[in-house]
Amino acid sequence: MSTPQYSSLITGCSMLALLCLTGCRNAQQDDTSDTVDTDTGTATDSGSDTTTDSGTGTDTGSGTDTGTDTGTDTGTVSWPVPEVLFSVPAPDALNVALYGNVSATFSEPMNPATLTSSTFTLTTGLVPVAVPGTVNYAASTVVFWPTSQLEPSTVFTATVTTGAESLHGKALAAPDVWSFTTADALIPIAPVELGTSGNFAILAKSAISTVPASSITGDIGVSPAAATFITGFSLNLDSTTVFSTSTQVVGKVYAADYTPPSPANMTAAVSDMMLAFTAAAGRAPDVTELGAGNIGGMTLAPGIYKWGTGLLIPSDITLAGSATDVWIFQIAQDLTVANGVSVNLDGGAVPKNVFWQVAGLVDLGTTSHMEGVVLCQTAITLGTGASVNGRLLAQTAVSLDASVVVQPAQ
Repeated sequence: MSTPQYSSLITGCSMLALLCLTGCRNAQQDDTSDTVDTDTGTATDSGSDTTTDSGTGTDTGSGTDTGTDTGTDTGTVSWPVPEVLFSVPAPDALNVALYGNVSATFSEPMNPATLTSSTFTLTTGLVPVAVPGTVNYAASTVVFWPTSQLEPSTVFTATVTTGAESLHGKALAAPDVWSFTTADALIPIAPVELGTSGNFAILAKSAISTVPASSITGDIGVSPAAATFITGFSLNLDSTTVFSTSTQVVGKVYAADYTPPSPANMTAAVSDMMLAFTAAAGRAPDVTELGAGNIGGMTLAPGIYKWGTGLLIPSDITLAGSATDVWIFQIAQDLTVANGVSVNLDGGAVPKNVFWQVAGLVDLGTTSHMEGVVLCQTAITLGTGASVNGRLLAQTAVSLDASVVVQPAQ
């Protein structure tokens, strides 16, 4: 049996335990509305008893941040300074072709407006004398094309000044200067060998068509296509059945289905045409990307010109050279000659020594005029009244419209 002293102690402890339990319950209720991730504050019992909440809790609620970022980015972008990666001709090069161009390729895309005849120059002599020419820029490469052939056995100095800037306004850190020496004499370019395909004014694999009346001087033919794919010519089969004739053709018309030896001859001619196309494409170029694919109004010296794009001739051009000079134009896409535009020859140049090697389509506009041999991997189309002094050799079809084609003398 408990004594009064122990009863009082037990009663006091019970009351203290009750107060602690009540305070903790109230503190837990207060904590349920706490939005602080870790609660280290105090909770107050609204009853007559006040206790201190020393417990901690974790807020597992979620919310959406609707605040606005008002910070300011004070960082800056440092664009690289451009430099010349390589040049053509290379520094100190010898025996440089007299009809070539001079180019510099940059490490950064450049601002074309800063690449002019003032910032890219070619000079010669101890007292520098400027060489006249034009400047063009494409695909990170600037090209200086002399107006005429360079002098033989001469040292030339090319300079790209600090006026040349990148698209981000960064100038060259210092002028880029290099020199080269030209060859003793002009090294002639050999013409492209046409083989038996050179016996034709027009040769195609799939078709030749005309809207009458066209006028062709020279033989025409198709293979492996049959004669039925030569349309618009009102063909008259010769009694030998080896060829046909037409009032629109001053020459003979051949097809793969005519009497031998025509089939074998036509197969050989088409094979030679394709070999000529490959041979023309494989020549090492002297000039690349001239005019960024637009050569309207230019006068071009003999040489091998190459474009990785199409070529547009929107206004008359002139090929100036002698009867032994050769021009080869390597075009990776289409060749387009605008309406009424002419390709002219000057100085004795002859059409048999001009070769247009075209991987895409050839489109000669209305009343336009072309000089030279067209070696086309696809189709050739002549607009109404267009004329050609040369040959049309297509690996698909040739389409004429009241056109004139004259085969040049061999």
